[in-house]
Amino acid sequence: MLAWLRHSAAKGADVAGSLQGRVAFVTGAARGQGRAHAVRLAAEGADVIALDICAPVSDTLTYTPATPEDLSETVRLVEAQGRKVLAREADVRDDAAVRRLVADGVEQFGRLDVAVANAGVLGWGRVWELTDEQWDTVIGVNLTGTWRTLRASIPAMIDAGNGGSIVVVSSAAGVKATPGNGHYAASKYGLTALTNTLAIELGEYGIRVNSIHPYSVDTPMIEPEAMMEIFARHPAFVHSFPPMPLQPKAFMGADEVADVVAWLAGDGSGTLSGTQVNVDKGALKY
Repeated sequence: MLAWLRHSAAKGADVAGSLQGRVAFVTGAARGQGRAHAVRLAAEGADVIALDICAPVSDTLTYTPATPEDLSETVRLVEAQGRKVLAREADVRDDAAVRRLVADGVEQFGRLDVAVANAGVLGWGRVWELTDEQWDTVIGVNLTGTWRTLRASIPAMIDAGNGGSIVVVSSAAGVKATPGNGHYAASKYGLTALTNTLAIELGEYGIRVNSIHPYSVDTPMIEPEAMMEIFARHPAFVHSFPPMPLQPKAFMGADEVADVVAWLAGDGSGTLSGTQVNVDKGALKY
């Protein structure tokens, strides 16, 4: 019994600092889910490389963009966890900027173990009524931007030789129909395919790749007024956006999603790769 207690205590200590000595790259880190992920990974012991555009992405997006002050607050919160952080304002669509940040982060911290491809944008409109800019913005940030993030990160993770974990932030819209934002859904379904392909391609290097699929997270991206406008014009759409059985009358918090990201980043999820994790409090079972 004493031996079992000692083993359990040691295991608990490992879990409490499950990412000690590791380095995580988080995109879209200035606020919302990205900030929550960066801070939670730091709390688990990781130093953090953080990226956010901190500026308007497109005139087609109607919600308020992140600011340099938001990113500075993320830096403060990561440092408050006792970890180091390299933060930079950059667009995930800018391949050279993303590559420079990863290279600078590896030079500063010595390795890269975790990549959380979180940066994303959301717009509304029926598919055939979308403009080129609406389509290109959402696909460019969510899908191409994630690809650029991973393309920059993966060689550094392979070179480190420590295996590692990639967490792709997709959406409930990446596993089910969400009428009114088909371009967003197309980008998030694309991330599901990218995840599953990379899980196979990176297996020989011990790098795991999983996607998470959050639903109704309380961040600035969620615009209840825009949603209500779509539903008012097209009432049938509302049935594709079910309540959450565990939280039927409210959004979930970004910190709750970060709990899942931290688990996927650590060794406790070591048997998972090529897995889609629904972070939805049961909504997708409707």
